[in-house]
Amino acid sequence: MRIILSFFLFSVFFGCQGQNKQVKESKVSILILGTVQDAGSPQIACKKECCEALFSKPNPHRKVVSLGIVDHENNKTFLLEATPDMPSQFKLLKEYANSKTETPEGIFLTHAHIGHYTGLMYLGREALGSKNVPVYVMPLMETFLTNNGPWNQLLKLGNISLQKIKHEKEVKLTENLSVIPFLVPHRDEFSETVGYKIIGPHKSALFIPDIDKWSKWSTNIIEEIKKVDYAFLDATFFDGVEINNRDISEIPHPFVVESMELFKNLSTIEKAKIHFIHFNHTNPLLNVNSEQGKLVLSKGFNISQFGQQIGL
Repeated sequence: MRIILSFFLFSVFFGCQGQNKQVKESKVSILILGTVQDAGSPQIACKKECCEALFSKPNPHRKVVSLGIVDHENNKTFLLEATPDMPSQFKLLKEYANSKTETPEGIFLTHAHIGHYTGLMYLGREALGSKNVPVYVMPLMETFLTNNGPWNQLLKLGNISLQKIKHEKEVKLTENLSVIPFLVPHRDEFSETVGYKIIGPHKSALFIPDIDKWSKWSTNIIEEIKKVDYAFLDATFFDGVEINNRDISEIPHPFVVESMELFKNLSTIEKAKIHFIHFNHTNPLLNVNSEQGKLVLSKGFNISQFGQQIGL
C-alpha cells in the first residue's frame, strides 16, 4: 500500500516538472486537494451513469473540495475545509510540503455543511486523538461546534482549539501569508458561510466554494475578481438539466452557464483568473474533456484539477 501511495503522490505532484518549477520556487503555494461537492463522487445511492463505474473502480482524484496552503519558507501548512476525505488530504499535504508533521498548523472552515466540517471527526478519540489543532471559525460556527456533540467532545478532550475569526478581519499566519474571511449568502441552517481571500507575498486568491446566486450577494463578484490573481468559484451545477429531481430553491447555487454569462465581458486576462470548483457528482466538468468542459475552456475560463499547484 505504501508503494502505491508513493507512486500516486509522485505521479500527481511531480509529473510536470517544467510546469511546476515556478510554483516550487514560490514562498507560498496553494495545492488543490479536492474539487467535488460535499457528498463526493460517486454519491451515495446514485443510479446514474456518472456513478456506475465509480462504485467498483473509484477514481482517487475524486475528493471533496479542499485547498492546502503551504508557506515553504517557514515550513508551515494550512488546510481550507475539513472534508470527509481529510485523512488522505492530510497525507497529501504533508508529502507535498515535505513536512515533518502529520497535521497542518491550522484548519479554516467555511460553513456547517457536511463536506466542509465533518472531517473534524478524524481528529477525535476514535481516530487521531490530536492535540489542540487550531480550527479557525466564525461566531455561529463556534457556537455550533461548542454546543453540539460529537463536536464539543473534540473541545473537551483538547483535540482541537477554536480560533475566532471575523468578517473582513485579516488573519496573519506568517510574514508571507494572510487569510481574510468574508460572509457570503448560502443556506445557513447551523452556521454562517464564508469565503476566503488568501494573500501570499506576490499574489492573492479568492476561495468561494459555496454561495447562492451571485445576485444575492451584496458584493460585486466581478470587482472582487479584478482585485486578485486567482478566483476559485462555486461550480456545483453546470446547468439546470442536472436538477431533475430537486427543488432548485433548496440548492440555489450559481450554474456555471450563468457564471459564464455574467463574466462574458471580462478581459481575457480576467477570465483566466477564474477556476471553477466544487462540482456535484452529476457535473460534466468533472471530465475536463467533456463537451461542457471544452466549452468552458474555449471561453477562457479554467476548471480546477486535483493536485494542481499555484504559486502566491
